[in-house]
Amino acid sequence: MNFSKRTYWLFLFPTLLALLLVLIIPFGQGIYYSFTQYNGFEVSAFVGLDNYKNLFSDDQFVYSLWFTAGFSIASVIGINVIGLSLAMLVTQKLGRISTLFRTVYFMPNLIGGIILGFIWQFIFLKAFTGIADLTGLDIFRGWLSDTETGFWGLVILFVWQMSGYIMVIYVSFLNNVPKELMEAATIDGANIWQSFWKVKFPMIAPAFTISLFLTLSNAFKVYDQNMALTSGGPFGSTEMVTMNIYNTAFKVQEMGYAQAKAILFLIIITFISVLQLYITRKRETEL
Repeated sequence: MNFSKRTYWLFLFPTLLALLLVLIIPFGQGIYYSFTQYNGFEVSAFVGLDNYKNLFSDDQFVYSLWFTAGFSIASVIGINVIGLSLAMLVTQKLGRISTLFRTVYFMPNLIGGIILGFIWQFIFLKAFTGIADLTGLDIFRGWLSDTETGFWGLVILFVWQMSGYIMVIYVSFLNNVPKELMEAATIDGANIWQSFWKVKFPMIAPAFTISLFLTLSNAFKVYDQNMALTSGGPFGSTEMVTMNIYNTAFKVQEMGYAQAKAILFLIIITFISVLQLYITRKRETEL
């Protein structure tokens, strides 16, 4: 028994050491630096809660919080609706075409955020301008030079990237829905909508919980797409929280203040994620 315990801890030790060095110690240092004036090289003063107090009077940071919240809501809805729709499509009996569709829809998720940002930047700046010149529709002009269209540009990019990944999660649950249930619903006179809402959706409710958690947490943490597509412009109007924190740390060199922003952002994300999991899991039992 003692040999088994020693073996257990022997194999677990490298993982625990890595967690300690890479996660726990840096996290503790980050909390400490958030109470100081730190420029990345030295701590010049201990300021207590001043960094946290200044957050609420930082107009750009507060704006980026609201902008990120709006982006997350729009993205979560779009990704889950499109992801579920794609999953419903590829689970139809289409033979090898279904496998082809799954591959094509999942491929955007394999592309890095920076590359995706530049791809869609080309589409919005070049392709949309070409469409505007051909059709005379001004709606396609200046998509990244305006706050509203820049916002929707970011949403489109993120939805396009994540929908295929979320589709795979829904597909795995849809494939496990017993065919007998669907046949019984059809015999009882249920139409397509009733069969989906009353039979399929309760069966895939856990997939909705997982997908909502993944899309919500990833939407709040977007940085590379934001940097590559709009760089926060025009004039910081499309700057998300992660970019605001990065700019504060590495451009303004106020790393202590940036760390305070990061800690507050972590608390917000954790609270929202836990609340979402509680509500959706409670909803699962009701379904």
